[in-house]
Amino acid sequence: MRRAARRRRRTRTQRAENSLFGKPFDGGKRMDHGGPQQQQQHPMEQQQQQPYHPQHPAMMRLYEVQKEVASLGPQVCTFSGMQNDREYKRLERELTRLLLEVDQVDTEGKPELQGARKRAAQEVEGLLRYLEENATHPSRLAIEELSNEARQLVDERVVAPQRSGGVAEISDELVDALQELILRLTQVKTEGRVPLRKARYRALTRLCAVQDVIEGRTQQQTLSLPLSGDTHEAVNRINQVMVKVSVARSQLVALLMGLSGRDSCAHLSRILTEMQVELDALDVSGNAAIRNYRKQVVEEINGLLKHLDLEGEGDDTRRYDLAQNNSIREIEAVRAHVSHLREGVLRHCVMGDLSFRPKAELQSLLTHLDQVDTAKNPCIREARRRAVVEVQAIITFLDLREALARRQPGPNEHPSHRAVWLVLGSLSDLQAQVLGFDGKRVDKSYMMLEELLTKQLLTLDAVDPQGDEMTKMARKQAVKFAQNILNYLDMKTDQWEY
Repeated sequence: MRRAARRRRRTRTQRAENSLFGKPFDGGKRMDHGGPQQQQQHPMEQQQQQPYHPQHPAMMRLYEVQKEVASLGPQVCTFSGMQNDREYKRLERELTRLLLEVDQVDTEGKPELQGARKRAAQEVEGLLRYLEENATHPSRLAIEELSNEARQLVDERVVAPQRSGGVAEISDELVDALQELILRLTQVKTEGRVPLRKARYRALTRLCAVQDVIEGRTQQQTLSLPLSGDTHEAVNRINQVMVKVSVARSQLVALLMGLSGRDSCAHLSRILTEMQVELDALDVSGNAAIRNYRKQVVEEINGLLKHLDLEGEGDDTRRYDLAQNNSIREIEAVRAHVSHLREGVLRHCVMGDLSFRPKAELQSLLTHLDQVDTAKNPCIREARRRAVVEVQAIITFLDLREALARRQPGPNEHPSHRAVWLVLGSLSDLQAQVLGFDGKRVDKSYMMLEELLTKQLLTLDAVDPQGDEMTKMARKQAVKFAQNILNYLDMKTDQWEY
């Protein structure tokens, strides 16, 4: 047993040594690739190629540094903050210390020790560089800028008024502004970097939680009971709790947006839990109206509590690595099917065959997409929206082709109306090219399509309806159709990611 323990210790040390010397670990065995007869080596060459004993002081120090680097590596690779964060400064300080310790290792001028020290230094420098690159990446700065914009908006409209004893300005304009910021956050490119994905996800979850709290608020009203003079004693208690809930709602919004320096999620959770206990202790038996009122307040408290688990939100990779999300996989499967149908439609159109019309199949895909569970995740919602646009683009293309094939203009058709239909024919041809486009915005074909579509819009703008109502309606629909094609082309080339 002692020999086995010594053998295990030698194996672990050998593995660390091989890592430092840049050699693959072979389980302690030397593989003979030179055949049965090995070439004899000069004794001096044997001495030069012999690795240093793992107990060598320099090797032992490098081994200790390697263990610390291995411990810091995962923390660096998942750090999603900024340079002024406390965690960033700690990681930078620890890595700088390790780099200085590596530089102080005495290699005694030995080439293999120098190589091991160089590799250890490169590993530490790589982590330092990765940490700085992610904290100063343009996408990370964009996420922070959008977060600050949302923070200022919520502070001005919700938090500051309630702190000063006023009433929060909750309006459709505020809700729309939050939705716009959420959409802009979903469009921030992360280049597949884990820290950037994590930062974007954390910002989105908090902003979506604030949006949910604001949209799901209930009006603070004193319950009107069908009683003449006597009021149930529980009503006043519930009303008092309702006022506390309103204050807690404002505190929660401040916490989620980083506008509260004193409060914490744990503290607010205790306050809300105490409110639930107070409500549970009320005797409302025999009065259904008061019982429903209490239930309404309890449900609102539960709605606030569910947003208080965001302290560690985003620490789990599965939360923000949406490529592993079942809803995203479902959407991607639909998109693959849509791509197959699109190719078939375009292939038949080139041959002049209009018999291939998979509209029923496309409509079923829209129904399928509508049933995909987004779990209120804005990135999944955006992925579903884009898939819906892809399906709708094919359907509108087929509809216009069919309308053009059925069109039989009469001799008395208004000239302006005929001009609109000529533009629609050109737009149909351009839409076929847009559906088949698979390039980037810097491509000449993209710029050509954009220019041709813009020209069609200008042509429609120049059409004079001359008071003809049918022409006015047709021109309006044609303009909307052309704009939808431009938007679809823009969507195909914006390099959006989950």
